[in-house]
Amino acid sequence: MEERSKNFIEEAIEEDLRTKEPRVKTRFPPEPNGYLHIGHAKALTVDFGMAEQYGGTCNLRFDDTNPTKEDVEYVEAIKEDIRWLGFEWDQLLFGSSYFDKCYELAVKLIKKGMAYVDDLSKDEMREYRGTLTEPGKNSPYRDRSVEENLDLFERMKNGEFPDGAKTLRAKIDMASPNINMRDPAMYRIKHVSHHQTGDKWCIYPMYDFAHPIQDAIEGVTHSLCSLEYEAHRPLYDWVVNACEFEHKPRQIEFARLNLTNTIMSKRYLRRLVEEHFVSGWDDPRMPTLCAMRRRGYPAAAIRDFLARIGVAKADSIVDFAMLEHCVRDNLNATAPRYMAVIEPLKLVIDNWEDGKVEPVTLENMPNDETFGTRTLFFGKELYIEKSDFMAEPVKKFFRLKPDGEVRLKGAYIVKCVSWETDENGEVTCVHCTYDPETKSGECERKVKGTLHWLNAADAVKAEFRHYDVLMRDAAEGEEVEDFTELLNPNSLEIKEGFVEPGLADAKPGDKFQFIRMGYYCADPDGTKEHPVFNRVVGLKDSFKIG
Repeated sequence: MEERSKNFIEEAIEEDLRTKEPRVKTRFPPEPNGYLHIGHAKALTVDFGMAEQYGGTCNLRFDDTNPTKEDVEYVEAIKEDIRWLGFEWDQLLFGSSYFDKCYELAVKLIKKGMAYVDDLSKDEMREYRGTLTEPGKNSPYRDRSVEENLDLFERMKNGEFPDGAKTLRAKIDMASPNINMRDPAMYRIKHVSHHQTGDKWCIYPMYDFAHPIQDAIEGVTHSLCSLEYEAHRPLYDWVVNACEFEHKPRQIEFARLNLTNTIMSKRYLRRLVEEHFVSGWDDPRMPTLCAMRRRGYPAAAIRDFLARIGVAKADSIVDFAMLEHCVRDNLNATAPRYMAVIEPLKLVIDNWEDGKVEPVTLENMPNDETFGTRTLFFGKELYIEKSDFMAEPVKKFFRLKPDGEVRLKGAYIVKCVSWETDENGEVTCVHCTYDPETKSGECERKVKGTLHWLNAADAVKAEFRHYDVLMRDAAEGEEVEDFTELLNPNSLEIKEGFVEPGLADAKPGDKFQFIRMGYYCADPDGTKEHPVFNRVVGLKDSFKIG
């Protein structure tokens, strides 16, 4: 097998291991204000994967420096998703655990004349900051004395000022060509209770200040993050140096994952949930990992997909069909075969004896005995798919038609002799005769069509949920006022049909290939009396490799 070339992160890590770093230590720092989605899965796979590849460790550190929408619910969900993908962290940490140290270091920077308390509002700061082509200008409060800044910062901590009244800013360079270096905010006032620290604090450090401090304290060697933080790297290094850390982590950026027909903004995903466009964070149409797990995507398939797309320095858009290809590839090898009739049509075998049933043994996986077999019962009244019969067949229709023959899988060849219709002309029942000399395994006679079926007497009524993309991509030149205008109104279709009796005992998460119909996963909404199955992916693959 040809060895793949190393990506730029691997090259950087290996260079560091040769020259200065004795080991690799990374971290995955999610904010606990929502559920992880497939984009986060790429980031965590890079963070955990690089540590795993080079025999190092990776910490899970919750970036909970903004308490406004953070919650313990999200903390637990994120931990579950990471373990589901097959990773385990070295240390479980919280950004809030460093609040005392961050405050101490902020005071240190004030004493060094490298930070000041500013009274400008958020809008005024934006005006003073300048633009990409014009330098900013100094705040009128930039030259406060060290003593005044220390006093004001302590009073901020003690809760004397309302939200937004004052901000602690780094004193760097308002004329810097990098806007992130134009006296960035380090602390803001938020009178909000925190899910870890309660009401101890009413000032909270900004991400760009807290994150490099946390990395340095933990001994993180490689701070791997998405490409939008590339412009923040000078500030990351400034904080590490200004705080006089001996250990200096190296920040490396990589491109985020973008998928066709997929929204990755956590803010937008939250809107979909809160405004009830979807049933919840785990709605199988969502790109969240809990939703993909519920829909039936195997964790191994997601890891395979992320390995195939690799790590790049430039943004690109990946076809969602590639993810479905990886899911289909995995399930083809792991999902046992069963029969389900999703749009049922009654089939009656006229020359079959009333009350007679005959056992039919079927393989659970073709050509793999380890999956075992199961027994169904074949009787006089059956269900087949409505689409498997045509009273006026089109050319090359090899399924059931007037005077046509098909084999019923594992059983007999049957011939259509008549059919019944309702007042609208819809076919409601097909009558056939069977040839008793054509039992599967005992007859060499061939017919072109083989149909799946269920015995009407013991088939279990079931619900099937078919999903399409939740969001269509905007057409070229199309302008929309709100992203919800791109939502697909036909993203969910519910059908009522039947499954084999044994599938009444399917547990949530169990996956199957329903012969000729697609791959399905048992949903938690199902019961023994009325199981529910989500279509994971269809059988046909639209993705072309290479």
